[in-house]
Amino acid sequence: MQYDPRSDTKPHYSLMKSKPTICVSICEQSASDMEAALFAAGPLADVIELRLDCLDQSYSHETFRFLDDLLTKSPKPIILTYRPAKQGGVQDLSVESRLNFWSSIKPTAETLFDIELDLARNASFEAPEWDRVICSHHDFSGLPADLNGLYEQLASTRARILKIAIQAHDATDCLDIFRLVDRARKDGRELIAIAMGEAGLMTRILGPSRGSFLTYAARDNQTTTAPGQISANTLREVYRIDKINSQTEIFGIVGSPVSHSLGPWIHNAAFEFSGKNAVYIPVEVRDISAFMQRMVHPRTREIEWNIRGLSVTAPHKLNVMKHLDLIDPAAGEIGAVNTIVITDEGLTGYNTDVVGFIQPLLQMQLNFEGLRCAVIGNGGVANVAVWALKSRGAQVSLFGRNAEKVTVLARKFDVEARELGGAKFQDFDLVVNATPLGTSGSLQSETPVSGDQLRGARLAYDLVYNPSETEFLRQAKAAGCETLGGTEMFLAQAREQFRIWTGSDAPATVMREAFKKKLAEK
Repeated sequence: MQYDPRSDTKPHYSLMKSKPTICVSICEQSASDMEAALFAAGPLADVIELRLDCLDQSYSHETFRFLDDLLTKSPKPIILTYRPAKQGGVQDLSVESRLNFWSSIKPTAETLFDIELDLARNASFEAPEWDRVICSHHDFSGLPADLNGLYEQLASTRARILKIAIQAHDATDCLDIFRLVDRARKDGRELIAIAMGEAGLMTRILGPSRGSFLTYAARDNQTTTAPGQISANTLREVYRIDKINSQTEIFGIVGSPVSHSLGPWIHNAAFEFSGKNAVYIPVEVRDISAFMQRMVHPRTREIEWNIRGLSVTAPHKLNVMKHLDLIDPAAGEIGAVNTIVITDEGLTGYNTDVVGFIQPLLQMQLNFEGLRCAVIGNGGVANVAVWALKSRGAQVSLFGRNAEKVTVLARKFDVEARELGGAKFQDFDLVVNATPLGTSGSLQSETPVSGDQLRGARLAYDLVYNPSETEFLRQAKAAGCETLGGTEMFLAQAREQFRIWTGSDAPATVMREAFKKKLAEK
């Protein structure tokens, strides 16, 4: 028979009267480091999780006496966790050692206990107080075949709070998590539901506003304890999680990968400055068709959320177009969309990269008529660069490693297609890197061409903005070229996105300062 918490006459634990938003997880190897981390986390957290399984194996339940003092002195309520490796813990803890540990704990009135499902259902286990138990289950392989069945197993225990964490491989995996939160709310149950990994980030940001009991965060970017976890400061200062509610307008950047994007920092700063109840989040999408159908289009989406706009980045700028109801003429000619407006009637696509690409060159007072330009790449950004340059009278040649794709794009815009391998650019006034090579992450050390190839070119323009100085730009400087980074393009296209989404001029200075501040942290 399923346990009904409403039949329990005990007073609810104090945290349940005013739901916490952020739990900071602490995973340290020694008691002294754990104590230091606890007090460092105090100003950031509503509640703090002590991952006792992270302690050095010399600690045992008999030597956990330091907890008595720690729990008494803690600046915030505590969740105690002693998780086995099969549930994502650090140590391979036996059932017996876990039973011994929990029997030895002397909690304060401000302590919660994270107990795994297998232990909660063990006949030998008796919680210090079931009213303060979080019954949890973690699946690091992906969505369980029967997520609702798992929820029902958790709900059948005597625990008052339930927790499910699964690994997300695509943004659409978050749908089942949000559905589960909705179900728990209707059932009158307290639930923590999280999709781990980059693709699950939206559940960490939006979860509490949709009814999840809390969300987990790290003390900083170096102390994460689960895939996809971000810092408490980022949740509060960038995403303004405490202000998100059911009326909050949701915007996001869709791509794969998106973790490198600085869009959340500049757009959320702009929303905050402008007093708009809006949030901009990263959305890791592999299957763009499934995402647009199941989560975005108002006629087919399977989730109730106030989504109003999207930025689109690689590799989806071309394929997303077939899911739109209207496309701005310029974006249609380019054949790529990087901005979507979402209304109750449908989806409209734009390309603000055109404004972003050309504005920095206009500020350099270039004479485009007859300008000899080389564009490297064959994706959505290359489409933008070729269209923008050719429409202003420049002579454009297109370079790339994939001869077939380059030829197709060159024919589309009636420009010259040339091989990239062994190419020399001394006859060009402008060389544009429109590939992702050089982007922060796994591609950061790469460049499409070498300094020797660039020698003699007048201006090298890299459309990658993160990092601000790429390997392509370093090679170009060494070859004696003038250089232009992607920062100005990025900021200009973002300002245009803000204008399209809100109907208001973007706070340019605020966005630039947010951009500079974030880059300085790296």
